[in-house]
Amino acid sequence: MLHTSARLLRLLGLLQTRRDWSGRDLSDRLDVSARTIRRDVEKLRALGYPIGAVGGAGGGYRLGAGASLPPLLLDDEEAVAVAVGLRTAAAGAVTGIAETSVRALAKLDQVLPSRLRHQVDALNAAVVTLPGVGRTVDPAVLTSIASAVRARERLRFDYVSYGGEPSVRDVEPYRLVHDARRWYLFAWDTHRSDWRRFRVDRLTLRVPTGPGFTPRPLPAEDLVAYLETGRAGAPFRHRAVVTMRGPADEVVDEVPPMLGTVEPLDDGSCLLRIGADSLDHLAVWVAAFGFDFVVHEPEELVERLRTLSARMHRAARPEGDDRVRCGGAGAKDGRG
Repeated sequence: MLHTSARLLRLLGLLQTRRDWSGRDLSDRLDVSARTIRRDVEKLRALGYPIGAVGGAGGGYRLGAGASLPPLLLDDEEAVAVAVGLRTAAAGAVTGIAETSVRALAKLDQVLPSRLRHQVDALNAAVVTLPGVGRTVDPAVLTSIASAVRARERLRFDYVSYGGEPSVRDVEPYRLVHDARRWYLFAWDTHRSDWRRFRVDRLTLRVPTGPGFTPRPLPAEDLVAYLETGRAGAPFRHRAVVTMRGPADEVVDEVPPMLGTVEPLDDGSCLLRIGADSLDHLAVWVAAFGFDFVVHEPEELVERLRTLSARMHRAARPEGDDRVRCGGAGAKDGRG
C-alpha cells in the first residue's frame, strides 16, 4: 500500500485525468477503503484543491476550478508532449499565443528533470516547423468552443460561408479539428439535422451558450478517416475528373485525401476525382502529381492548363535568353 504522501499525489493525478470519479473506482485504483478516500479528499481540500462531491449511486468526486491554478501532475510522456507543444506553438494558427507559450515553457523548463529536458531538446533539434499560412484564430474562441464540447452545451454563432453568405447556426459541438492550416469545429447542425464542419475563423460566437445535450453517436469510429474522406467530397467551387496514367497505389501516395479520391481502372491507370476552389489550383495539382493525365471534366480546366502551359513556357525561355530560369538563388533539388 502506498504511503500517505504518495497516495495523495496519486489521488490528485487520478482526479486530473477524468471529469468524474466514483468513490469505489478510486478505492479500487488506490487499494484503500472508501473511508480513506474521504479522508484523503479532505486533506487535498485543505491544501486548496477544489474537489467537489458528485451525486448519484455511491457518490463520487470531481476536481473543479479554483481561485488559482493548482499544481498539475504530469508523467514523463505528458511532460515531454507539453514541452514540445509549447515550443512549436509559435508556428501554430492561434493568434498571440507565442509569447504566452514562451512564458509557460520557461516555468516548465525549471522543473523538468534533466533526462526529460534532453529528450525535448533532441526532438526539437530534429524537427523543423514551417510557418503556417492559414488565418489565425483567437485562443479565447478555441477555449470557449472546447469548454462547450467538454460540458456538452450547444453553441450558437454567426457564420460566413466561403461565398460570403451569412447565417446563424445552432449546433451540438463534438470536436475541434486542426489540419495544420486552419481550425474547424465538427458539430451536429440542429437545423439541418446533419454533421457539419465549420471554419473557426469564420464564426462569431453568441453568448450565452445554449442548453445541454445528450451526445449522439459519432458518424464513424475512425473520425480522422471520416473527416479526410469528407473533405475530399466537400462542396468545392470546382471539381474535376481526370484519368491518371499510373497505378492507383502510386497515384494515391501523391494525392492528399483531403483533395481527392483515386479509383483503379487497370494496372496502369486510375480515375482521380479532385476538387478545389480555384481552377489554377486544380491545374497545378494535377500537373504536379508526376503522371501523364487526361482531363474529362470540366472543360474550363483544359483551357486553364493551356494558359498555364504557355505561361510556364514563356518563363522558361524568355525572349533573347536561352537559359532556363527556375528556383531561387542557391536553391538545389538534392539530386547530385
